[in-house]
Amino acid sequence: MALFENRYRTHDLGLLLLRVGIGFMFTVHGYPKLTGGLAAWTEVGGAMKVVGLDFAPAFWGFLAAFAEAVGGQLLALGLFFRWTCVLLLGTMTIATIMHLSKGDGFNDYSHALESVFLFLGLAFAGPGRFSLDQVLFPAPRRLY
Repeated sequence: MALFENRYRTHDLGLLLLRVGIGFMFTVHGYPKLTGGLAAWTEVGGAMKVVGLDFAPAFWGFLAAFAEAVGGQLLALGLFFRWTCVLLLGTMTIATIMHLSKGDGFNDYSHALESVFLFLGLAFAGPGRFSLDQVLFPAPRRLY
């Protein structure tokens, strides 16, 4: 039966849909943080205390907001894809740790934890054929 055959010709289309959908969602979540200014960045960056970094919370908050807002756009475009996944992975890891340290319930940290696994998997899978990385930095052709 064709449905169960291991021929994933739509693999790259699936990665494109995943990248665009998740990228849009992270852009929408990150944009208010990015435009929130120093107060918002300081609040978001305060989460770094849970890993022992209690200096420059505004810097860490700006970095997290930038990772979500701009990283979401880069993810959707498939540009600098693996670096973007690493930044978003780090941001979501800190978010998960912060929620756990506060004793929040599973529903409070599940989105961040799901995102950790999502960005880890995407970093390994790559952006797919329909990405700017593929256009700008094509892989060398194999001779076999």
